[in-house]
Amino acid sequence: MQALVKICGTTNLDDALCAVEAGADALGFVFAKSPRQVEPEQVKEITSQLPSHVLSVGVFVNGSLRTILTTVAASGVKAVQLHGDEPPEAVEEISQHMPTYEKETAGWPLLVKVFAPRQESDLEILEKYTAAQAFLIDAHVEGVRGGTGKRADWGLAKAAKKYGRVILAGGLSPENIGEALSQVDPFGVDIISGVEAAPGKKDPVKVREFVRLVRGI
Repeated sequence: MQALVKICGTTNLDDALCAVEAGADALGFVFAKSPRQVEPEQVKEITSQLPSHVLSVGVFVNGSLRTILTTVAASGVKAVQLHGDEPPEAVEEISQHMPTYEKETAGWPLLVKVFAPRQESDLEILEKYTAAQAFLIDAHVEGVRGGTGKRADWGLAKAAKKYGRVILAGGLSPENIGEALSQVDPFGVDIISGVEAAPGKKDPVKVREFVRLVRGI
């Protein structure tokens, strides 16, 4: 199956529409502290202009249930990506409080839990996250939550597939996406820095090229 594509770290409408035009399946908006952090009201202006087939995803790091639900409502995002140390119980609670999570989606997963494993034994905990619809495997960088441009361990990402659907992130770019797809065959791919001109500002040429290569066009 062809991998789905999420362009993350979106901060403005022009970049969002560029990704949509390129054929992205989902757009990510970072609500946690980051060079790409956005406010819910800012995101609402963008999500209100997106076509229904493109899923908007809010990225959170150790946010409380109240914060996440309030932000989702204010921003108009339809899905949640948890990029912190959220325990299985917290993920389960979020899934129970979001009505749309009761239905499986054929497109981009509505509830994604992120992991940055250092070794294969780190993956065993994925068994406990039964409420997550997919696992995003990122590069492990001490003290940093994604967007580093460092390449994830593709071998660990492939090994994670026995626990569920895997989204590959971490250091992806138009230059290496072909090899990444060949080695991991993930359910989806998630990219930030690899298609940026600067943090928070996308390079339209790179965005279009990345999606084209994933699609095999």
